[in-house]
Amino acid sequence: MLEYALIGVAAIVIIVAVSALSARIRIAAPLALVVVGIGISWIPGVPPVEVEPDWILLLLLPPLLYSAAVTVPIVDFRRNLSTITGLSVTLVLVSALLTGFTLSALLPDLELWAAIALGAVISPTDVVAATSIGKRLGLPSRLLTILEGEGLVNDATALVLLRTAIAAGAVTASGELDLGGTVLDFLWAVAAAAVVGIAVGWLAIVVRRRLDDAILQSVVSFAVPFIAFLPAEELGASGVIAVVAAGLYAGNAAPAALGVQSRLTDRLNWRTVQFVLEHGVFLLMGLELKGIVEGIGGDELSVGGSVLIGLLLAVILVATRFGFTGPLVALLRRRESQAGDFEERVGLIERRLDELEGDERMARRVAGARRRIDQRSNDISLLRAEGLDWRGGVVISWAGMRGVVTLAAAQTLPADTPYSEQLVLIAFTVAIATLLLQGATLPAVIRASGVRGSDAQLDRRALAELLDEINEAGIERLDAVAAAENAPPTEVVEQVRDAIRLAAEAAWEEAEHGENPEKLARSPHEQFRTLRSEVLAAERAALLDARARGAYASRILARVQVILDLEESRLGRPDADGH
Repeated sequence: MLEYALIGVAAIVIIVAVSALSARIRIAAPLALVVVGIGISWIPGVPPVEVEPDWILLLLLPPLLYSAAVTVPIVDFRRNLSTITGLSVTLVLVSALLTGFTLSALLPDLELWAAIALGAVISPTDVVAATSIGKRLGLPSRLLTILEGEGLVNDATALVLLRTAIAAGAVTASGELDLGGTVLDFLWAVAAAAVVGIAVGWLAIVVRRRLDDAILQSVVSFAVPFIAFLPAEELGASGVIAVVAAGLYAGNAAPAALGVQSRLTDRLNWRTVQFVLEHGVFLLMGLELKGIVEGIGGDELSVGGSVLIGLLLAVILVATRFGFTGPLVALLRRRESQAGDFEERVGLIERRLDELEGDERMARRVAGARRRIDQRSNDISLLRAEGLDWRGGVVISWAGMRGVVTLAAAQTLPADTPYSEQLVLIAFTVAIATLLLQGATLPAVIRASGVRGSDAQLDRRALAELLDEINEAGIERLDAVAAAENAPPTEVVEQVRDAIRLAAEAAWEEAEHGENPEKLARSPHEQFRTLRSEVLAAERAALLDARARGAYASRILARVQVILDLEESRLGRPDADGH
């Protein structure tokens, strides 16, 4: 037991050290951790690392996917659903079939079902490295949403296809796939999993709303991915899709259902879990290399031959992704150009709705129709503002790295499969080759393509406009309270009114002077922010002194600490991710 504890501590130390160093030398931490893991695995005396694939697929994958899903904006996911579906479903199926038939031709003793099973294993991308690089280099939010959405869903497609191929091989003597059964299994896996995931996400929100303690609410959230995953798997559905559906639902419902303290606690806790799991699995990939190579036995296929086949399949996967993404981008551009047809119809629809405005029986339908029109118009405007052109297509195509799910899924192939050890090495070669080659060169590809992130000045203006919009609702409510019979004193109302205006006025100052730091520093609200920060620093020093003197009860000190933390957080500027 002590040995496992020491290994865990050593892994945490390595992850933190490598991640900190990677940030300084501007290298993606996942890539560096793979290299470090490979290096450690070949140190004399270090035993081969073998991890049961079920540990990864059952214990690590659910929380890893859930932590990513709860942070994906559901609106952005919906707007890009067709693109995400194309990449995570259609492209995975096409890639699995192409690489499967290629592998079957190269290894005649390998039955077709097993070849397609391995094709399913190496087809899904792991975009952790891609999104970490993209965020650091400032990729547009639409590209990041597409990459994140693809990474959330394509594992499910691959694992369902893998399971179906293995089942087909077990029930058919010839090894031929039952395509009708495959399609039905896939549809059931998706539909049932989505229902289970949404139900679990809804139940989790209901339970958490009844708990007053933010810590207890976080504990419940840690159990959600497993509560979604296990029943779905028992029903023969995709546990991965269930986890993603639960995460998307919970992440979308949390702002309205949970308190601020719960949201802050969740954000910090899940970011920590996500960091440890994401970086840990890449370190694990590197550590497993030695054991995989040493597991190759017999004269059927050498280590070198397995590596060459893996490199060939990697080339096929990259070429297939480029071939698929080009037409996909062209189709998206065509759809965006046709959006003007909808705008022309909006005027006619609006006039018809105006005619129905006075009909009380139609009031709800009219309001719903106006909301849908407004939603569609906003979708078109934002998609046009972040149009996906050939530059974005190149980045998406080159961001198709494979990861630890590929390696873990390959190890679930039946032990009596021909070339079973070599198939694991082939999958590992595909994962490492794409991860290191594409991951190391992706920053150069992004720079060469000329892709630019969102305009900082436009973002600052949008922030100020949104604050104005929500402040208007707050001021209307304040005016209503002030006009009531039992209204608070005038000075209290004015204090609240000033607090409402503060954030919006500060945002407008930053929007107007954001490109001129010196002028921004002289603006009234920036001076207020600076002065208030200095006062908070003095108050925090006094609090620490009171704590050192033991002048107050610990519970009183803790409450004051929370007050200062929340005030300091309110003064700070959120980054692009809202953190």
